Amino acid sequence: MKTDRQLVIETTHFLKQRITDLPSIGFLTGTGLSDTLESLEEANRFEYSQLPNFTVSTVEGHKGRLVFGSIANKQIVMMQGRFHLYEGYSPAQVTFPVRVMQELGVKILIISNAAGGINLNFSPGDIMIISDHINLTGKNPLTGPNEDAWGIRFPDMVQVYDPSLMALTRKAAENIRTPIQTGVYAGLLGPSLETPAETRYLKTIGSDAVGFSSVMEAIAGVHGNMKILGLSLITNINDPDNPAQTTLEAVLKTARGASKTLDRLLCNVIEHL
Repeated sequence: MKTDRQLVIETTHFLKQRITDLPSIGFLTGTGLSDTLESLEEANRFEYSQLPNFTVSTVEGHKGRLVFGSIANKQIVMMQGRFHLYEGYSPAQVTFPVRVMQELGVKILIISNAAGGINLNFSPGDIMIISDHINLTGKNPLTGPNEDAWGIRFPDMVQVYDPSLMALTRKAAENIRTPIQTGVYAGLLGPSLETPAETRYLKTIGSDAVGFSSVMEAIAGVHGNMKILGLSLITNINDPDNPAQTTLEAVLKTARGASKTLDRLLCNVIEHL
């Protein structure tokens, strides 16, 4: 039976035979955000179904494509849609694309997601820089035998999200004259949304936003010695004292409405890297 790394290397070899330039920046898009980075000068595109050993996205709002291209002469690989634990995928499957990026030479990983706001000072459509996260999934992509070629057995998680990238993003927000938030992201297993009591708990332990993704990929990125920038698009506000129902359709509408702002922000960040 092949190891996870052998499977990753097979996929990486497949891609290297078909792309011209190796990427230094990886970008994972969240729900409803697959159209972010419209400014990307596309060089190659692959459906996930075309890639050996890749799984497929099953959630609406995730196109399921791996796109290679450039912005401001920076080589980028973008996942248009990700995989989630709640789809039944293992942590290794969820983080498989991050490992492919690592083998391709990616050094900067940008992770985006659609998230529910817990901080009542936030509004739908806000962009939040993730300063830290709380892993409440009960899962970790590093369990099992350690792959020494990818990273050390016990990676330190004191500074998951790179301070210089956060500062650069705040400056980019000033440049494009858009407000930006900063906060802690809580990662849950999903797919059921939070009860009011759970939202109160998340607020008590210091969460500003909540979602069902990103944490697995961030852990794998830290293990792979990548610099990480995390961004949450706040699609709704969870007020436990005034609970309101949330639908996927509403989340997608808010995400798509704010994707152009996120696009401008990221393009400004990438130009100044």
